[in-house]
Amino acid sequence: MASQIAPGSTIRSDRIPPYSEEAERGVLGSALLDAAHVMDWCVERQLIVESFFIHSHQVLFETLLAMTHDGQPIDLLTVGDRLRGMSLLDEIGGALFLEQLVDSTPTSAHAGFYIDIVRQKHLLRRIIERSRDAIENCYGFDDDAFSLLGRVEQSFFEIADQQRSTVHPWNKLVKDVMGEFEQIAQSKKGLTGIPTGYKDLDNVLLGLQPKDMLILAARPSMGKTALALNIAENIALGKGDHTPRSVAVFSLEMSAESLVRRMICSHARVCMHEIHKGFLSTTNHQLLTQAASALMKAPLYIDDTAGLEALELRSRARRMKRKFGIQFIVIDYLQMLNYSQFAKEGRQRETAAISGTLKAMAKELEVPVLVLSQLSRAPETRDKLAVPKLSDLRDSGSIEQDADVVCLLRRPCKYPNDKNADDERLAIVDVAKHRNGPTDEVYLNFDADYTRFEDRAFGVDQDHSGGSST
Repeated sequence: MASQIAPGSTIRSDRIPPYSEEAERGVLGSALLDAAHVMDWCVERQLIVESFFIHSHQVLFETLLAMTHDGQPIDLLTVGDRLRGMSLLDEIGGALFLEQLVDSTPTSAHAGFYIDIVRQKHLLRRIIERSRDAIENCYGFDDDAFSLLGRVEQSFFEIADQQRSTVHPWNKLVKDVMGEFEQIAQSKKGLTGIPTGYKDLDNVLLGLQPKDMLILAARPSMGKTALALNIAENIALGKGDHTPRSVAVFSLEMSAESLVRRMICSHARVCMHEIHKGFLSTTNHQLLTQAASALMKAPLYIDDTAGLEALELRSRARRMKRKFGIQFIVIDYLQMLNYSQFAKEGRQRETAAISGTLKAMAKELEVPVLVLSQLSRAPETRDKLAVPKLSDLRDSGSIEQDADVVCLLRRPCKYPNDKNADDERLAIVDVAKHRNGPTDEVYLNFDADYTRFEDRAFGVDQDHSGGSST
């Protein structure tokens, strides 16, 4: 029978945390023998003072790091003098301790092996520490349990992130990039990312790029949710390159059922308002059935949890990526997310933290993340045309800073003074920021009855690419 854990109990405190005295001595002894190489290995493999468990070893390693930083030569005499000058030599065991380290380390050739053991033992201690914190928080936590789960999961992934090397071999990077160029040349499509299903938009963005955070911002009732869902549908059904991809949609405002109603009616080109009035013709019923059949095969996954914490959303996205192989994420919308850790510092600081978390999520999962955002009222108070600018992004300038692409959506028919006000179908997507490419205006058609965006018909655009290049 499994042993029972009494309520309120924690991890056993009589256990000695994992460490290897022999490996720690091996690292320090090797450093005293060949500091030039061994200390470089220690820094490269992210060994820090806390990586050592024994106090005297921590003191000595901190001294070796400081001497390396200062460019001082390292040997028995110089290290002894440095420790003596700081009144630390007796604390670690005197000069005899240093001599014993050298005597017990015949060669520095195995330093890499010792360093790896010390790193792994430190990693185990950190895991134990985070686990202990998680248990303590569980017993004293009064908030939402799912919020705590997100924080705990994030704390463990932070440990994992810190173990990854950020130094990439230059020759491999060049080879990989040339491979991408050759693949593009062979495909002759001109796209390096995932097609959105809109030719003019893809001509500007060259598809949605992995690791990019894209912002789609607009004033209310411009159709930003509809455009995001249309892009999600196009990607899930493989429109553009006939390659269906798994898509995750986080809807913090609308329910999953509402989104599905929209998508079915939009795909079928049936007015949902007519259905709500109780009128459904045989033809429309057939169109809806066909749309539902097509969409049922689409790898779309909707999470409609309201009031999500940013870290919890990142955790859920991480699990969906692992389980379903998600290749594209939509978040509707940024201002509905929370980050309670920064809430007391004001909405701007909280929004900046949310934006940074979403950008980090895109890089971690290596997928494009489309984030919907509200615009402030500034466009409507600035002039009668109400053309939005990057500075109109609501709550924080960090959104503009973190985003790789910012698209500002507007429909001229909403503003009588616009020269295109008579064109009720015209929608303009202004690619106002494009970190790795040009900015431009893209013209689309919007059918309000079906909440559906389409490519602009030839002859209606100013030219083949949409708007004028900037």
